Amino acid sequence: MIKLPPYLKKGDLIGIVCPSGYMPKAKAQTCIRVLQEWGYQVRVGKTLGNQFHYFSGTDAERLEDLQTMLDDKEVKAILCGRGGYGMSRIIDGLDFSRFRKQPKWLIGFSDITVLHAHVYRQLNIATLHAPMAAAFNHGLHKKEYVQSLAKALKGTVSNYSCPAHKLNRNGKAEGELVGGNLSLVAHLVGSNASFDTKGKILFLEDVGEYIYNVDRMFLQLKRSGMLDGLAGLVIGGFTEMKDTTLPFGSDVYTIIQSHVREFKYPVCFDFPVSHGKNNYALKVGVTHRLTVTAGKTVLKELV
Repeated sequence: MIKLPPYLKKGDLIGIVCPSGYMPKAKAQTCIRVLQEWGYQVRVGKTLGNQFHYFSGTDAERLEDLQTMLDDKEVKAILCGRGGYGMSRIIDGLDFSRFRKQPKWLIGFSDITVLHAHVYRQLNIATLHAPMAAAFNHGLHKKEYVQSLAKALKGTVSNYSCPAHKLNRNGKAEGELVGGNLSLVAHLVGSNASFDTKGKILFLEDVGEYIYNVDRMFLQLKRSGMLDGLAGLVIGGFTEMKDTTLPFGSDVYTIIQSHVREFKYPVCFDFPVSHGKNNYALKVGVTHRLTVTAGKTVLKELV
């Protein structure tokens, strides 16, 4: 059974860190204010606004900042400011012994997929694949996607739906929900943090990739066995895709559909989890029911 960190109550402390790419402090100010309006205290780590080339600090600085938040008994949740790249460089240096005894919600997506996968695979503790600090800007904190994070932190049971897509394969499935950014899920294959997908509902999204590379990454998942034995597959947004000078000759969703055509489990496309504005908070490791019909797709958390 997956272990759930305690849900938050008013007055609880949320820590904000940047364990991967650099993020200016100014881009997190709305997030900090809104978290406080939600009734939480906020503690900002040393890496927010710090910069070391592409990163929010050296490997040692980023590791220390995240480790401090993991170990602090007062911190009840950790929100990653942004993704980018860098979590893989520090994940094996983190000590989760205190976190294992007193788990807290870890929040983020994109490069933070590495953290979700490691905590799920090694500790069997649920995490939150959800909007990060920049998603609060430009009034978006009032929209349903950032609001889904607010609900998740309080323990509201999620029940999301979206319109049917022409490439969907109808059906119903139940299983623990795992996944995240396709590039990172493929990157983790062969490591001790790679998702065990047997009997699971796998969700995937990506941004800014060449179309041929999506094809290659799905071949990697398929050849590694990660697409065998799924309970269901949720394909989110694949935004800002790029093509080569000589076009690959197919769109991303058609490529994905071709790689899973031989399987029988339900598949949905264009689910609202992405690098764009449409990005629902999803509890990684928690059992969900996926229902794909001719009219709509429903992903419901089971309790």
